[in-house]
Amino acid sequence: MRRTCSQSVPPRGFTLVELLVVIAIIGILVGLLLPAVQAPREAARRCQCLNNMAQLGLSLHHFEFNHEHLPSGTINDQGPIRNEPIGKHISWTIQVLPYLEQSNLYKAFDLSAGTYAAANQPVREVVIATFVCPSSPENFDPSFGQHPMSSYAGVSNDMEVPIDANNNGIFFLNSQLKLTDIGDGVSNTLFLGEKTSPFIDLGWASGTRATLRNGIFSDPAVFKRETEPNNELGSLSVGGFSSYHTGGSNFVFGDGSVRFLSRQIEPEIMQKLCNRKDGKFVSAHEF
Repeated sequence: MRRTCSQSVPPRGFTLVELLVVIAIIGILVGLLLPAVQAPREAARRCQCLNNMAQLGLSLHHFEFNHEHLPSGTINDQGPIRNEPIGKHISWTIQVLPYLEQSNLYKAFDLSAGTYAAANQPVREVVIATFVCPSSPENFDPSFGQHPMSSYAGVSNDMEVPIDANNNGIFFLNSQLKLTDIGDGVSNTLFLGEKTSPFIDLGWASGTRATLRNGIFSDPAVFKRETEPNNELGSLSVGGFSSYHTGGSNFVFGDGSVRFLSRQIEPEIMQKLCNRKDGKFVSAHEF
């Protein structure tokens, strides 16, 4: 009887080419999956940003109801305002603290001493969640500045000029506008917008370009900080609005509504929205 001899065949492993193909397929699948995960997260962050701005818009109206005028963009003895820690520079952000459930911070802030006084240092170091866009890394990375920043700024003028007492926006040097002073109507006028800080930022309590901006769209900040912009205005430069959201920024209108405006908006339309009484009206479909 013939006995068949079976030879054992060693198990075959992956070749290098097969292994590389599998790794490439896994990389492609991960690359396809990441945007699908990140998109809902960014949508949630943008929604929280909208909520922050709605709270700020409401605080401005509460302030106006109690004081019969809107908060000053910045309180200082003289202008124009430089982006330097010299002077009082008490921002609108300080003035609305009592209407943001931050009465203790407001009481701890010495208005007569000014923003940069040593007595006010503890208040300046507090990170206030309502002032921070969740999509912004600026309040969580010390390389962005020495003090916690605000992701939101008041509209000072409709074009790039220094912050002074004759600006045509809503918040400027020693301003005390009433809602009736807004000739174009509150629903046609921007009050607040998002900002990033490509230049040294003096923090959320400073009534400089740290919390005031002009009616233009600026390039979003990159992860690099410079002392001053490379233009003739230097520390008098204010800059415009921008955000870490894709395609545009959130803005608060005078009626309290919050809307997302595209970076592609016509500059002329943006100027009309930021000028409180130019007599030029804008239709809703234009922005």
